[in-house]
This record gives sequence, C-alpha cells and structure tokens, in this order.
Amino acid sequence: MLIPELSFTLGAAEGLLVQGPNGAGKTTLLRAIAGLLQAEAGTTRLEGGDDEKSLAEQCCFIGHLNGVKPSFTASENLRFIAAYFEIDDDGAVDEALATFGLEAVAHVPAAYLSAGQKRRLGLCRLLLMRRPLWLLDEPSVSLDLASQAVLAGVIRRHLTAGGMAIVSTHMPIDIGATRVIDLGSASDAAHGVWQ
Repeated sequence: MLIPELSFTLGAAEGLLVQGPNGAGKTTLLRAIAGLLQAEAGTTRLEGGDDEKSLAEQCCFIGHLNGVKPSFTASENLRFIAAYFEIDDDGAVDEALATFGLEAVAHVPAAYLSAGQKRRLGLCRLLLMRRPLWLLDEPSVSLDLASQAVLAGVIRRHLTAGGMAIVSTHMPIDIGATRVIDLGSASDAAHGVWQ
C-alpha cells in the first residue's frame, strides 16, 4: 500500500497542493483519482458532478508528459483535442494559445518548440476541456517564472469560478490553495492530516 489511509474532501472553489519527495505517491494519488489506476480500497467521487458521467469524464489530468504530437503545429494539437472531445472551438483554441503566450508559435510544429513551450501547449488543454476538476502533476516543470505566474493565475481563476484543482508539486506555486498535504510527512501520509 503506497498511500495508507488517506482521506480528504475537496469542495467547489477549493485547491489542494500535494507535496512530498519523489516516490511519496503524488503521481499515484492523482492517477487513482483520475481513474487511471485502480485503488486497492476506498472510493473517489465528485459531489455535485454529473451522475451520468464517470469521474474521468469530469476531470482534466495533466501528467508529466505534455501529450503533444510533434508533427502537428501548436494550433493543430489543440484543434485535434477539441475535435476528439467534441468541443465547440469558436475561438477557444486561439484564446488558450493567447492565455499561455503561444500565439507567435501557433503555426510551428511542436517538434520545434522549446520544453517550456511544449509544457504550456499541454496546459492549454485545461482551458479547452472545461472540466470541473483539474488534476495537475508537476505542472510547472520546464516553465520559466513568467509562465509559472500565468499558470498560477489560470488555476486561481478556475477556482474562483467554482472549479477544483489538485496540484502535485516540488516547487512553490501560489494558486490560492485552501489545503496542503505533505505525503512525505509520516503523520500526513498515514492520517490524511491537513496543514
């Protein structure tokens, strides 16, 4: 059992920072919540969510990989996501690119983007998918300070609009989180104690 007896509730407009050293279970926790891993015990549910949809359909999980196709341009990557998830584009792709400062590279194949640009492109999915729960695994990796500030602002706006976010991180990020849990702390990991 990697994460023993961890229990928490997260409501609308709340953010949770999950901290801890490598191997503490941050990624495992997020993957289990997203439905990508089967938990040995316990339940995960989204109160106030759509009962007809699975939790996986109501969350947006951004993991370590950016999920971009190298041969597609930045814009094509997002249009592919919009088409796959049947999202009405109506300028949403351009707006997402602008939010993350990628307008100038919209027509550049992702293979030629820097690591930070690829990360920002992957994060654009948050704005396209409009899911109530965001699960972000080390979202600020490869981002410079200005891009980290943009990301923090995007997350804060999501929370202000009633969304929820669970963010695993090694680096400080000001998302206005209402809760912090440290999986590296014996008491937090064993009992789900909040700071």
